[in-house]
Amino acid sequence: MHVLIISGASLALILTLMFLLWLLSLARKDASIVDTFWGIGFTAVAWMCFAITSGYALRKLLITMLVTIWGLRLALHIFRRNHAAGEDFRYRRMRARHKERFALVSLFTVFGLQGLLMWLISLPIQMAQQSPVPDRLTWLDILGIVVWIIGFVFEAVGDWQLMRFKADPNNLGKVMRRGLWAYTRHPNYFGDATLWWGLFFIALATPGSLWIIISPIAMSFLLMKVSGVALLEKSLVKTRPEYQDYIRRTSAFFPWIPRR
Repeated sequence: MHVLIISGASLALILTLMFLLWLLSLARKDASIVDTFWGIGFTAVAWMCFAITSGYALRKLLITMLVTIWGLRLALHIFRRNHAAGEDFRYRRMRARHKERFALVSLFTVFGLQGLLMWLISLPIQMAQQSPVPDRLTWLDILGIVVWIIGFVFEAVGDWQLMRFKADPNNLGKVMRRGLWAYTRHPNYFGDATLWWGLFFIALATPGSLWIIISPIAMSFLLMKVSGVALLEKSLVKTRPEYQDYIRRTSAFFPWIPRR
């Protein structure tokens, strides 16, 4: 199947799901559901590509299962974190700014934009499944699995450690700086970016796939400069007095030995 057909089908699926999700957000008056859907959307793309492509079966199954494990874990984590918290402050701020225009604005700037980003970042999922060659797992597939595991461990363990920290009332207003958080201020974001590099390496095993490096680059940039580290730290610096000291001692993104 031609690359453009696979890519077009993936885009159509994503935009359709995002439109339906937008309708649900209007009914619930909560745009935050788009965050929970992020991992589920990638999982849907992976399984659709698995169904319509004729690539090497073991590679197709490998990348589909890795994406499914990541996507469902992330969706469950975000749902548990957000389901009783109400709409995220980012969307509440947008809602207050646009008032009656928020419904239409959110269709394009929240759901539409995230849909396009999902399509761009999902390129390795799409491309890894379209080629029947090589008809064996290569060193790039193995490298991808190893890098994905490292990333998944950082993301999942980091999320779990932070969830336990926040569950303790004695930690209210304090900064989490134990476990993986002692070596990077954002182990979950570092893990998320890393596992997408792993998926890229798996896709790179198929011919002519180097161009999809745009996917892990885009994900890394978003997490480091836009919606991840930069956005969160702007808030934490204002609300956590000891966060400045944490910044001085701990690496922002890549794990490193904390400074004294």
